[in-house]
Amino acid sequence: HVQLVESGGGSVQAGGSLRLSCAVSGYTYSSNCMGWFRQAPGKERGAVATIYTGGGSTYYADSVKGRFTISQDNAKNTVYLQMNSLKPEDTAMYYCAAAGPACGGAWWSRRALYGYWGQGTQVTVS
Repeated sequence: HVQLVESGGGSVQAGGSLRLSCAVSGYTYSSNCMGWFRQAPGKERGAVATIYTGGGSTYYADSVKGRFTISQDNAKNTVYLQMNSLKPEDTAMYYCAAAGPACGGAWWSRRALYGYWGQGTQVTVS
């Protein structure tokens, strides 16, 4: 039974920081791709960042480059999203997602690549 459990969301003022966590169980965590997506009210769910757990390659949406950092703790089967310099437009529900080992190039941002999803954690920036 695959479980992805997000935590760390909350409300912050613009310019603040939050760190999201995604604990993974029941899934072969190593050498696969783990991603963060977000969905604001009335908008489609879009890719934020992805990491290949086998080698550490990372991918980011242009809107978060330089502000967000995705990382992993393989010993804990956990992926993190450190979010700095938060803006009101970062307000959304943030979802953790798991894919197979191929997420290079433009594939990383495609929702269809990810077969497992968490329930989401809300981030509100005012």
